[in-house]
Amino acid sequence: MAARKISWRSARTSENYAFAQSQDRQRSRREPSVADGKPEGGERERVKQSTFMKDIAPAVSPPAGIGEAKPANQAVLDWVQDVAKLTQPENIFWCDGSERENDYLLGEACRQDVLIKLNDKKVPRSYLHRSNPNDVARVEQFTFICTPTKKEAGPTNNWSDPREMYTKLHEMLKGAMRGRTMFVIPYIMGPPDSPLTKVGFEITDSIYVVLSMRIMTRMGDVAVKRLGDDQTAEWNRGVHSLLDVGPARRFICHFPQDNAIISVGSGYGGNVLLSKKCLALRIGSYLARKQGWMAEHMLILGVESPGGRKHYVAAAFPSACGKTNFAMLIPPKHFKGWKVTTVGDDIAWMQIRDGRLYAVNPENGYFGVVPGTSYKSNPNAMKSIEHDTLYTNVALTDDGDVWWEGKDGAPPAHATDWRGNDWTPDSKKKAAHPNSRFATPMFNNPALDVDVEKGEGVPISAIIFGGRRSDTMPLVFQAFDWKHGIYLGATMASETTAAATGAVGQVRRDPMAMLPFCGYNIGDYFQHWIDIGKRLTNPPLIFHVNWFRKGLDGQFLWPGFGDNMRVLKWIIDRCEQTGGAVKSPIGWLPSPHDLDLAELDVAHKSVVEILGIDHEEWQKELAAHEKFFDSLGGVVPDELVRQREQLAERFKQ
Repeated sequence: MAARKISWRSARTSENYAFAQSQDRQRSRREPSVADGKPEGGERERVKQSTFMKDIAPAVSPPAGIGEAKPANQAVLDWVQDVAKLTQPENIFWCDGSERENDYLLGEACRQDVLIKLNDKKVPRSYLHRSNPNDVARVEQFTFICTPTKKEAGPTNNWSDPREMYTKLHEMLKGAMRGRTMFVIPYIMGPPDSPLTKVGFEITDSIYVVLSMRIMTRMGDVAVKRLGDDQTAEWNRGVHSLLDVGPARRFICHFPQDNAIISVGSGYGGNVLLSKKCLALRIGSYLARKQGWMAEHMLILGVESPGGRKHYVAAAFPSACGKTNFAMLIPPKHFKGWKVTTVGDDIAWMQIRDGRLYAVNPENGYFGVVPGTSYKSNPNAMKSIEHDTLYTNVALTDDGDVWWEGKDGAPPAHATDWRGNDWTPDSKKKAAHPNSRFATPMFNNPALDVDVEKGEGVPISAIIFGGRRSDTMPLVFQAFDWKHGIYLGATMASETTAAATGAVGQVRRDPMAMLPFCGYNIGDYFQHWIDIGKRLTNPPLIFHVNWFRKGLDGQFLWPGFGDNMRVLKWIIDRCEQTGGAVKSPIGWLPSPHDLDLAELDVAHKSVVEILGIDHEEWQKELAAHEKFFDSLGGVVPDELVRQREQLAERFKQ
């Protein structure tokens, strides 16, 4: 490849052409697709057998006018050429994000069995993707921060020497795209006119990644124009290759000083959509500290009272702990006239202006957890994914619809599960993977905030931290001040879910829900929060919530979902200095009378219990805080150590 010029639209090699002919011959003998109605037995068998292809990513041969959108920036062209020399693709496809390009790639993805077209009457313009069963979640153990020194990465990150990791990855990438198409994806993170917006280019050999990036980012010409032809301009370099989708060669590596990301061996969204956790949080947090802003794992919602007063709230919850549900909350009927709107469901970039924090959502879509999503739990999410959605690892019904555990209505009598196997309600295994996902454009959301693309961002009145805790943590309480709020975020914990590989249900500390996503030393990250506070003259109030506390009978004490509006209203009342509260050792707590509980079908004793503080449990919690700080090896700022000491003293009073 190094000896010849790469053709932008080269013909397939004879080997790949023969493979394509073979696939076409097989397809001609198949039954109609599930989009045409109920598939026969042969169609179900096709779905089952073709889930994982022997040739993972055969090249595509686009017609003239598709895949030719080369940018003018020479730095980008040189970088792409260097990667091409290393990976030796059959051809290079320059993405422009157009409808024509998207239609072509969707067709190719279906032809290659990367996607299954769903029934257009059931789920218009939507598709199903199945990942390899060994590749269904973020792999934190194979995620590395590659900085010149281990100290810069800190105690919570896997570290590797950049030179050694580059050498290892380049060896893996040698010839990795032979017989494949190398897609070049230009994109921006952030509203087009925002000063916070970042440009990225991702190289990938996965059509699934291209199609997902088109949903999740603002992709194509908007990024090329934003970058311009300045060769010294800042932009992120991302390289992804499926390789053989084998765990032994699966690495997600970040090089903060180089503003670069390399991901190999995975096809799962969180590992391969390099705009998301990789750029928006790991590289983003590094850039934010360096440039004086904040990149946080937070949803952003707007809440407007019947009187027209509007506040914006940012909230940090670990993955699969209800971020999307909260961001798209629909108030109960009792709160007639109140309106909740969505700015973002996962990531917030915040800057200081006029002494306040202003936030933008850098993403263009939602990549949400599917199981448990229903019209009861999240009507706006359900409306958002009714069309133009890319599903991953959910079940396929016999009439071409999608299904998952927790979806409205009775389960289907028969379906094809996320692995491609027959499934019935009597099956012991779940039909949808617990971490199955949807990717859908944010403009599908009927509750999208009118200022979602406002470049300067929206003013943040409150920040909320919250995890999944079955005990100890009350429903809601307020920090005494900014530093106390940082302490609440730094010590927050959650019971682990299926969003990351590993054991489920264990309590782990997850500072600011950033444990897997902070791109540098966590101690410096805490200090950055402290330093930001020094620049704020009108800081947001900080709160902690816990929707998941259980009673002695093991049942949840709080109904959650739309009724979380009752907690949100108290938070807004506190921001407006109208809400009552009781001072406690851990912060300001509402009494049952301070919450609007009208028409709530929950026993009074349950409300008292969920707002209560068990001193014995909190002694264990304090010990866990100390143990966690100690485990970080002395990087925790003195201000937070003093916060822990002051908390312990308050319990003695």
